[in-house]
Amino acid sequence: MPAKDLDTIVALAKRRGFIYPGSDIYGGLANSWDYGPLGVELKNNIQQWWWERFVQRRADMVGIDAAILMNPKVWEASGHVASFNDAMVDCKSCKARHRADHLIEHKYPDEKVDGKSPEELTEIIREREIACPKCGNKDFTDARTFNLLFGTNIGAVEGEGSEVYLRGEIAQAMFVNFKNVLDTTRVKLPFGIASVGRAFRNEITPGNFTFRTLEFDLMEFEYFIREADWEEQFSYWLNQQQEWLAEMGLDAEKTRIREHTDDELSHYSKRTVDVEYETPFGWKEMFGLAYRTDFDLKNHMEHSGVDMRYTDPETKEKFVPHVIEPTFGLTRLLLMYLLDRYDEEGEGKDKRVVLRLHPRLAPYKVAVFPLVKNKENIVGRAKEIFDELLNHFPAVWDERGNIGKRYFSQDEIGTPFCVTIDYQTLEDGTVTIRDRDSAEQERIAADKLVLHIGDQLGL
Repeated sequence: MPAKDLDTIVALAKRRGFIYPGSDIYGGLANSWDYGPLGVELKNNIQQWWWERFVQRRADMVGIDAAILMNPKVWEASGHVASFNDAMVDCKSCKARHRADHLIEHKYPDEKVDGKSPEELTEIIREREIACPKCGNKDFTDARTFNLLFGTNIGAVEGEGSEVYLRGEIAQAMFVNFKNVLDTTRVKLPFGIASVGRAFRNEITPGNFTFRTLEFDLMEFEYFIREADWEEQFSYWLNQQQEWLAEMGLDAEKTRIREHTDDELSHYSKRTVDVEYETPFGWKEMFGLAYRTDFDLKNHMEHSGVDMRYTDPETKEKFVPHVIEPTFGLTRLLLMYLLDRYDEEGEGKDKRVVLRLHPRLAPYKVAVFPLVKNKENIVGRAKEIFDELLNHFPAVWDERGNIGKRYFSQDEIGTPFCVTIDYQTLEDGTVTIRDRDSAEQERIAADKLVLHIGDQLGL
């Protein structure tokens, strides 16, 4: 049973250390979030699984880790300086600035606003008499376009150095490094260049927790192909995206594929689809898949003067490859995964909250409990077992309260197994191990724990 509302996950995330409001002690900063001790582990586990599955275990993929700041000519060549814009309106009463499409989507979730001009958005807002979320006034300025790139300056004193941008996407570094990769590796078409990193967009965000923020993490790769193969490759990578979601355990009934219409396609794309998830605030993009043609490499070749053509090693034919781009929003995926994996059982004091995380994504794989904390021999043996498990898996120690409350506490953060050391452990060397999902318990020999948990985790 996925979470019914966003507030449930927001409260759980802060209470248990997954996600905190940014700059919290100073009143926060709108739409900025910090990942706490459990959140950073979950985030890293998702990223590591992605990197292993899509990069390390494939012979046709290599990775890079690129700088956030790039020469501003990169963004001119890519079209972002000219085309990376949002339509904004200002409330004439309270002066608050809002994205025009978000105002409409918030009031009318089914209204199709992608690709509409500022004039069309202005007309919808006025015809529907949409009110300002901040003050309730319905008098807005006409929608105007604003560039989404964050500008900053290189230099000790503002104005002395050159103006640069925080990257609005992570793709461009992979295109800019295309020739470097060709010159330093033995890749052959088709092949991909992968990257994970943070991107920044200077936009007014509608809230919804971490769904849309000023800075966010992406995992993506540019897969270079021959033009004739683009439809086959497009279908293949869409299937791969869906397969990974199934491997993680996401509810297939809460995901769908949405095709972009011609009027909402990005300036570089010939075909784009979104893999969407049904959140409490509507169907929202989780992954994207775009056929970027040869737009990027051609533009960088024209603006830089560097030859970006690929030479076929057998025919010696030279041509600019086309590109399929699967994009995986890391921060969005984490949010939607928490929503999807949330579950509740029972009622009242017997209510159990369970995060049914895939074992390889769980922040902790096992929790260790001494039955009582005032018996030195039990605590000592429990510490020995904990130290041994910690050599093999992320583990957590808990001696607070009764065993039942400790179980429920670990269920709430998704820990797959709990191990209890008791008086019988001192007699026969066995411990109680409890499974998170079934809540079933069994006794096994303490010296078999590592093997048993490893088998259950698939390690």
